[in-house]
Amino acid sequence: MIRASTSLPPLALPLALALALSACAATKDYPSLARRPAERVTGTAEVVAPDLRPAPPPAPPSTQFTGRLSQLVEQARGGHRRFADRRGAAERLVAAASGAAQASESWAVANVALGDLDSARSDALVALGELDALYAAESVRASETGESGNADAASAAHAEVGALVAEEEALLAGLRSRLR
Repeated sequence: MIRASTSLPPLALPLALALALSACAATKDYPSLARRPAERVTGTAEVVAPDLRPAPPPAPPSTQFTGRLSQLVEQARGGHRRFADRRGAAERLVAAASGAAQASESWAVANVALGDLDSARSDALVALGELDALYAAESVRASETGESGNADAASAAHAEVGALVAEEEALLAGLRSRLR
């Protein structure tokens, strides 16, 4: 086993290594850290005047496209009317089954009413799905061409149908929570 000599002071070895390394560094010729001519800022940039013209208004959506949007919105409204027509019966049946044991007659009848109410909103959900696809396609086209007329119209129709579906979702969630 090799033992380190204890006769040297503890800082002697690091000091000897530092001196040896500094001697090696002194013999090298390193480049200056001063700025080189290529690093100096020279020249001028031309000032570009901003385009202050107002953007042209978006092109109106095509009549065929707005007709399709109107069909989908009307389909959703029709589904929402059917949903509203069945809402009262479902609310009464859920209120009658509230607190009833699962699989009891009133609980089962209330669940069937909720299923009927859920299916009544299917037209609105189908319309919302088609509006999603139209809006996505028109948004992509608008980003490529800069014409946002169809995308804006699809967004407005989507927002209207989305509000109807959100209202139906909230009512169904409330009724389901009362039935459990």
